[in-house]
Amino acid sequence: MERIIEVGKRYRHFKGNIYEVIAIAYDSEDLSKKVVYKDTSKVWVRDYDMFNSLTDKEKYPDIKQKYRFEEVD
Repeated sequence: MERIIEVGKRYRHFKGNIYEVIAIAYDSEDLSKKVVYKDTSKVWVRDYDMFNSLTDKEKYPDIKQKYRFEEVD
């Protein structure tokens, strides 16, 4: 089952910061799906598939989180 990233939900990045998803957007050139998210001072954008990807256990072997971003309550 594919995970769905939802607008209005908060997600923890595997390095610890918490972000709120504020939109799902589409690039006007290639129609690729993007996640628009914010912290307390900046707005960020990342490819949907990368936002939704697994953490790189080879690069970060001590990270416990399964996904790059995981939903928090």
